[in-house]
Amino acid sequence: MMAFRDLLGVCIGGLTARWSRTLLIMLGPVIGVSAIVAAVGLTESAKGDLQQTLAALGDNLIRVEASGSFGTDDPVLPDDVVARVNRLATVEGATATRSISGVITTPYEAARDYYTAFPTPVLTADRYFLEVMQVSMVSGRWLNSFDSDQAARTAVIGIGLADEFGYREGNRTIKLNDRDFGVVGVVERYPLDSVFDNAVFIPMTTADREFDAGTEPDTVYVRSDPAFTLTTQDALPVAVNLGSNDEVVTSVLSDALEAEAAADSTLQIIVAAMGLLALVVGGVGIANVMSISVIQRSAEIGIRRALGHGRLVIAAQFLLESVAVGLLGGLAGALAGIGIVVLASRIAGWVHVLSPGLDLFGVVLPSHTAGIPTLYLIGVGAALATSVVAGLYPSVKASRLEPLETLRLG
Repeated sequence: MMAFRDLLGVCIGGLTARWSRTLLIMLGPVIGVSAIVAAVGLTESAKGDLQQTLAALGDNLIRVEASGSFGTDDPVLPDDVVARVNRLATVEGATATRSISGVITTPYEAARDYYTAFPTPVLTADRYFLEVMQVSMVSGRWLNSFDSDQAARTAVIGIGLADEFGYREGNRTIKLNDRDFGVVGVVERYPLDSVFDNAVFIPMTTADREFDAGTEPDTVYVRSDPAFTLTTQDALPVAVNLGSNDEVVTSVLSDALEAEAAADSTLQIIVAAMGLLALVVGGVGIANVMSISVIQRSAEIGIRRALGHGRLVIAAQFLLESVAVGLLGGLAGALAGIGIVVLASRIAGWVHVLSPGLDLFGVVLPSHTAGIPTLYLIGVGAALATSVVAGLYPSVKASRLEPLETLRLG
């Protein structure tokens, strides 16, 4: 026990004698482990945010769009498409929209040139939109039956547009092709379709009267029974076209988010691999610096060998120094990775996941092992393994030095 304590003291002395060198060789493990922890933690946090979004909005929303396969520039659906869709037993609700082209939105006259070059989406919507999309209002109200029956010049805008125009509070007007529309409400952000965040919504009857847009929608959003989403998606084309040649395109909106999560998983693997590469490079750095240290400390090694310290003790000293560098670097890297995950998650508005379950090559690992997140144990373990391998050559090299040979080196 006393011998190990002495050896530990010599190891600490060797590391603290040159702080700058010790910190530099720790950079490899720090960067490698922090990259691994951050890559897994951030992608799992993004997945957690996705799961939270899907739990709130559901994964049973289907979009039905009129197809342009027959060469028409403005394909539309039948004007009674919502009634047709609602006849399906697995449909819980439906709402129709249409994109109105050729309408220039201007909040004030000085901005006309900008919004002419970069037009704001103008969409028609019905009174079922909020219920089907499961989105709420930030302020004001949604379009109602009175607006539709009277073809009123009322509008609801997305929160992104409201922030850009400064329309969050109070009654304001907005110009659509030089016609004043009263902004009666601001709708909350909708994660499944970012177009809504910067759009202007008006009644279908108003669009027909003011812009000669017709009363046929081009898109229908269908809320399905969650247990029959795919069945409903397959049945919708027949329900919409009733056997005609008109084609429609259907898609489940949550599929895009799930594809994004899959892409995040691929990115996780790439960044984690870069972290492992950084560990390997760091291991080479440890081996290189420790080998130089053997030469620089040859006089110390010669004196200790002359005093009776055996080869095993000398080798153990340098190997222990290498392991200490790997352990400290791994711990510092894990803490740095946690900090990156927490900070980035707060900036992105995610719920950070610091204890993700891991699936490595088909083997599912628990999120915790002995109360410690498995990811951090893997990161620190990888740093330790790298430092052990990197420290073997310098430690063996040091143990083979003879007292007389140290006079030539030193």
